[in-house]
Amino acid sequence: KVEEVLTDGRRIITFRNGTRKEISTDKRTTTISFFNGDIKKIMPDQRVIYYYADAQTTHTAYPDGLEVLQFPNNQTEKHYPDGTQEIVFPDHTVKRLHSDGFKETFFPDGTVVKVEKNGDKTVVFSNGQKEIHTVQFKRREYPDGTVKTVYCNGRQETKYSTGRVRIKNEEGNIILDKK
Repeated sequence: KVEEVLTDGRRIITFRNGTRKEISTDKRTTTISFFNGDIKKIMPDQRVIYYYADAQTTHTAYPDGLEVLQFPNNQTEKHYPDGTQEIVFPDHTVKRLHSDGFKETFFPDGTVVKVEKNGDKTVVFSNGQKEIHTVQFKRREYPDGTVKTVYCNGRQETKYSTGRVRIKNEEGNIILDKK
């Protein structure tokens, strides 16, 4: 290895494989430039910023355990110390994966999808409608109070805000229409 001390106090160490280590004048910032184009910076606040040249991806590790990945397509991922992950996609969709298995996704149009650990899913649309999916049924709730439920056996039940109830059997035939 070759070590240089520059007039401004920086130290540059060059290794035989082409890797270069630069230590700032105040010795608080270290930059390592690897032979493959990767760059690792250790900052005064103890952040470690690693740039992967091939993938054009930056990985920042914070002293509190937070890790942030930034991809060339503008996708960003945050990995929190508690196991929670947050992904922000290029279209501004945000997906949160909680360590307990709960997932939630926020779409740019205002739609929110929440998935419980057991697989039950709730979709809240920006127009006020709400959909619930379980293994037993799929239900759509409308802002006017109307609720339509389709059960796993194919039976359909619609309860209107007026109090009317209509039930269809598995074949789609009306078996009850109470007004």
